[in-house]
Order: sequence, then structure tokens, then C-alpha cells
Amino acid sequence: MAIAVENAPLKADAQGVIRVANTRVTLDTVVAAFLEGCTPEEIGEQYPSLPLPEIYLAIGYYLKHCDEANVYLAERQQQAEENRQA
Repeated sequence: MAIAVENAPLKADAQGVIRVANTRVTLDTVVAAFLEGCTPEEIGEQYPSLPLPEIYLAIGYYLKHCDEANVYLAERQQQAEENRQA
């Protein structure tokens, strides 16, 4: 059996928002659900457009790159707060 390297299924859109698996679901959404205690299977039930393997890869990416991801997530929260106030 050959071991294949799997890349995280994450892509930034034109506004810099990171989306998962060529869907409209954001990394923010998947990570928030995971941190609230949802399993990847439960996240898949909430977002049926996300294939389960991609959910696992996105969570794995977050866990492996927590520092960088948390900076991105904090920036997104700040942007959302600014949008709410405007």
C-alpha cells in the first residue's frame, strides 16, 4: 500500500475567506462546530455539501496549524464585529 499525502481541502475566495472542499461552508464554521464539541459526522449532518473526509482534513489542518488558524479566525471575528456595527 502506498501512502498518499492529502492536502487540506481549503481555498481562499476573492475576499480572503477560507472555504472547505469547494463549498460555501467556511473554515470558521467547521472549526466553531468542532470546538463546540461536534464530531466530524455531526458537522457532516449539519452541512451535507461537505464530504466527511474533507471535514476530517479541515479539522486536522486546524489542529496542526492552530496558531496560524487562530490568528485568521480572530481576524474574521473582528471583521464580522465591524460589519455588525456598520
